[in-house]
Amino acid sequence: MLSMMTSSSSGLDPTGGQRPHPGDVIPLREATKAWFHVSLQTFGGPAGQIAVMQRMLVDEKRWIGQQRFLFALSYCTLLPGPEAQQLATYVGWLLNGFKGALIAGGLFILPGVVALLALSGVYVAFGDTTVVESLFLGLAPAVIAIVLQAVLRVGKKGLGHPALVALAVASFVSLALFAVPFPVVVGVAALLGWLLGRTIPDLTAPKKPTTDDGPAPLISDDALHTERPSSRRAGMILVGGLVLWSAPVLVAAGVFGRSSIFVDQGLFFSGAAVVTFGGAYAVLAYVAQQAVNVYGWLAPGEMVRGLALAETTPGPLIMVVQFVAFVGAFRTPGDLNPWVAAVIASLLVTWVTFVPCFLFILLGAPYVERLRGNRSLAAALTGITAAVVGVIASLALFFALHTLFADTSRVTAGPFDFEVPVLASVQWAGVAITALGCVLIFWRDWSVLRTLGVCALTGLVVGLSVQLA
Repeated sequence: MLSMMTSSSSGLDPTGGQRPHPGDVIPLREATKAWFHVSLQTFGGPAGQIAVMQRMLVDEKRWIGQQRFLFALSYCTLLPGPEAQQLATYVGWLLNGFKGALIAGGLFILPGVVALLALSGVYVAFGDTTVVESLFLGLAPAVIAIVLQAVLRVGKKGLGHPALVALAVASFVSLALFAVPFPVVVGVAALLGWLLGRTIPDLTAPKKPTTDDGPAPLISDDALHTERPSSRRAGMILVGGLVLWSAPVLVAAGVFGRSSIFVDQGLFFSGAAVVTFGGAYAVLAYVAQQAVNVYGWLAPGEMVRGLALAETTPGPLIMVVQFVAFVGAFRTPGDLNPWVAAVIASLLVTWVTFVPCFLFILLGAPYVERLRGNRSLAAALTGITAAVVGVIASLALFFALHTLFADTSRVTAGPFDFEVPVLASVQWAGVAITALGCVLIFWRDWSVLRTLGVCALTGLVVGLSVQLA
């Protein structure tokens, strides 16, 4: 079946006609090498990852035009899951078809899978030591500054109209004060974006293209992809993808039983993969709420630590789900050795999280290519982008509460449902390192990785000093 699915052409023709020799836009080996280089530079979250692809694929190699790249990014932002990984998959499909999509998307996550698997093992083995605790004393507060930076970056890009600012604020209030389910917030935002687009003509007005004196890109902004939508092709990909997606969970249920942690995690993260819109930070808000408060796989502070580890490795930040699965299964391994259970859970959750990302691109890309310039799609995307600003802000609040304070309490009164800090439990070292992270990122304009390194070193110094005092 997979061989049948790879037989489609990936050719593009800037004139709108069929290429004389349909196939790879560039040699597959050259593309694979480039995607491997991209995968080793994808630190710092989706903003940094997109910047790497922009520089390498658009500015340097001239493989894809600027507006075409931004259109693909817009579609991927509309999807559930990590938009940077899906963008790599989409561009890989444009360049080399089905095989290119698998290679680009797979290499994008592979280094992060290996690195975070190792770091998760280090955490469960040595997480209670003074050195590791001191490192996290610096890393966790730095994450707050990084998430705040994401709020400002996405807000600057996506809130170009007062109505969108209001939508972002409403999304934040709904999540932070009323505990409205995340999928509801995103669905309403998409609907409101579509309605606003019908009443405010300039809501989704495209940016004027920048002048560019470089050579023409291989895939120009107006190139027509020769692979037309096909129900037969879509059906084969859908059936094959669903089988591959569900197989590990079904096997786990048969081998370990329906009540095993592998099935619970597989089902939860399978569901999260298809309902968490808005990219990595949006996914993390939902995962943090469920993994900590509902399933109890982690303590609140540990979710922040997992994100700190994910920030220090290449690949999507959503890779933090691997940490969640590893730690949760290590502590409740059932009849298995804890290390074996942790590795199985980690790889299973990674699989069910990312298989849908490939499906969304391989199923939707041929249709989306025919919808470039559709105002309704752009308006819905604009609404979701505005809501995501509020979502990321709510994530920053969640992390700040559980990093800067040792204790919190929950307030439930009528429609209100939110957490407040216990002021007497403030962690002054965390407050100081958060301030340091903000200074380095916003004032000194340091990179994410460099900021994490300095904050981790500061935490190590402070923690060891307290221990020796």
